Amino acid sequence: MFSLSGKKGLIVGIANEHSLAYGCARAFRTTGADLAITHLNAKAEPFVRPLAESLQSPIFEPCDVTVDGELEAVFEKIAKKWGKLDFVLHSIAYAKKEDLQGRIIDSSADGFAFAMDVSVHSFLRMAKLSEPLMPRGGALLAMSYYGAEKAIPHYNIMGPVKAALEAAVRYMSVELGAKQIRVNALSPGPVKTRAASGISDFGDLLQRAAEVSPEHRLVTPEDVGTYAAFLVSDAARSVTGNIAYVDAGYHVTG
Repeated sequence: MFSLSGKKGLIVGIANEHSLAYGCARAFRTTGADLAITHLNAKAEPFVRPLAESLQSPIFEPCDVTVDGELEAVFEKIAKKWGKLDFVLHSIAYAKKEDLQGRIIDSSADGFAFAMDVSVHSFLRMAKLSEPLMPRGGALLAMSYYGAEKAIPHYNIMGPVKAALEAAVRYMSVELGAKQIRVNALSPGPVKTRAASGISDFGDLLQRAAEVSPEHRLVTPEDVGTYAAFLVSDAARSVTGNIAYVDAGYHVTG
């Protein structure tokens, strides 16, 4: 129904084979895209490199958005090798453990700012760096969660952080729309990933999602990847500023 043949994409946020970002990357590659893959640091590289190789990625670079110059270096490599970029997947979020597992009113100013910088402002930075590489348009895609809209038990500080991310998506879509650069966010249901393991009582959240969602099941990285591939394709050329739920219907009953 749609193809990504000839398109070049950047994937930021693969930690291992269970990552939502990897599920998306596999869908992008299956539908024809060439991919640039990043890994967080030397500790993460052994887990991510085999996945990048399986995706035949010609660009594999470190990218810790808290380290000055690393994100810019990734885009410089893309500009030099490809000279263009068609889509970006931003699938990173982070909060300090004490902030993630504590009350939001107890979070420190530094901790809150750090979570916002990694989880939200880095997406804005990626958009700014992508803009000159998308003269004929493109697609920017972020990863959110229903806790941005409703107060989900144990999601804590990431609730307002993801809410800010979703607001950023809407404003970015307006600012970049005239250049045919589309901006959307995916909002998957809970999935067993490394990032989710830091949430207290995550097993209870998984159980509730399976119980109350209309389809009575959990979604998979493959489910999310299929939707992601559609959103960055030309078939979704009129879709921007959206928060796209991929949660077996959980958001209508949760």
